[in-house]
Amino acid sequence: MIYYSRAFAFKPLTLILMLVMAFSAPLFSYAQAPQSADKVLAIVGRNKIILQSELEQQAASEKMQNPDFSDGQKCSLLQQMIMQKLLVEQAERDSVYVTDEEVEGQLDNRLRYFIHVYGSKEKLEEAIGKTVYQLKEDKRDDIKEYMLAEKVRTTLIQNVKITPGEVRTFFDKIPIDSLPFFPASVEVGQIVVDPPTTQEMNDYAKGKAEDIRKEIMSGSKTFETAATFYSEDPGSKDNAGDLGLVGRNDMVAPFSAAAFKLQDGEISQVVKTTFGYHIIQMVKRQGDQAHLRHILIRPQITSGDIKKALNKLDSVRSELVSNKITFPEAVGKYATDESSKRTGGMVVNPTTGSTQIDISVLDPGTALMIDSLKPGDFSQPQVFKTETGEQSCRIVYLKSRTEPHKANLKEDYSKIQEVALEQKKAQKLQEWLREKLPTYYIKIAPEYQACNDFKDWKMATNDQ
Repeated sequence: MIYYSRAFAFKPLTLILMLVMAFSAPLFSYAQAPQSADKVLAIVGRNKIILQSELEQQAASEKMQNPDFSDGQKCSLLQQMIMQKLLVEQAERDSVYVTDEEVEGQLDNRLRYFIHVYGSKEKLEEAIGKTVYQLKEDKRDDIKEYMLAEKVRTTLIQNVKITPGEVRTFFDKIPIDSLPFFPASVEVGQIVVDPPTTQEMNDYAKGKAEDIRKEIMSGSKTFETAATFYSEDPGSKDNAGDLGLVGRNDMVAPFSAAAFKLQDGEISQVVKTTFGYHIIQMVKRQGDQAHLRHILIRPQITSGDIKKALNKLDSVRSELVSNKITFPEAVGKYATDESSKRTGGMVVNPTTGSTQIDISVLDPGTALMIDSLKPGDFSQPQVFKTETGEQSCRIVYLKSRTEPHKANLKEDYSKIQEVALEQKKAQKLQEWLREKLPTYYIKIAPEYQACNDFKDWKMATNDQ
């Protein structure tokens, strides 16, 4: 509830694939490679190995995301896997570490996300064929390795920047017949106004939360049991209210302020936020991060509440249409959705940080609302369901619409800049790799030594 932006939703399958692609050590494998006799394909350092089965599993996952993936690309995949092992080796040399709490928090965050996507813990376990406990145990070492590698990688590339001139040079080097064809895309924003709840419903929800807290404090129920029974946060309810390891800025201000006052093991008084009434448990504090659990009780929304929100948005729309207020100003003044305020109301692609969104990945409700809008238009106020199933109200703003076209700097600068920057970061990593390779022991299976991906490694690789 606290983490999922209500300003935008991707289609579920797209969400899953994006999450898997976002991590080199995915939490779950959606494709199982054929079982066969295992063998070691690579050894990095003293004891880090890559098995044939691991490469096949990664290849099967890539194949699901990209049907054009071929066996010939396994060389590049193996190189990426070796690179991660090298980064972990460097982490050990530099005394870079991640704590058990950080790993547990990362696991919990990813699990909570997938539980949210699937709708419940039971549905997730059915789809994966394992219990949540088994999933965490299976992936704990992988996640720790990924986090160590990312810490080193981030340190290496954190100062890499790119200038407009470099972006143009990058673009000019792309052959015209190789320029990508971009599908239709849009820049979309929205102003979300949650229906105001009546005092009676607020008092009832607060009283219920206080009664639950009394049960916990008296020892008649554990926090975990009470969260499972009573919490109305679908993102954490099925995980006993566990929010994992979170930072101060991951939560709305009243929740964060109350949570970070707690000592380890302490339980808060009832805390009110825009989402409802919370009971928070500090599991363990770690600097500006904390492992938390919470229970959420929401005040019920009536038809009268919804009407008030729609009337409010109707007035806001009138101000926008008459140019009495700009869209960012209206978001800051009227929006009740904290996550959209941070982006000026604009929808941001979570994987790229860009406001240019392919229409194909918009949720059906938003796609339908913008279908009849022209750039600069505002929709009529409408009731919609957030991805957590709540009823809320919004105005949608269409800032721009781009028709299908071949890539160009005018319409696609941000996308091209992103690719150019990633290439520059990759070059920085390759420079680091060339410098460090002679200092590492690496042994690669003979059938992969001929790969072009490893041709520059021959002199530096101890593969005899």
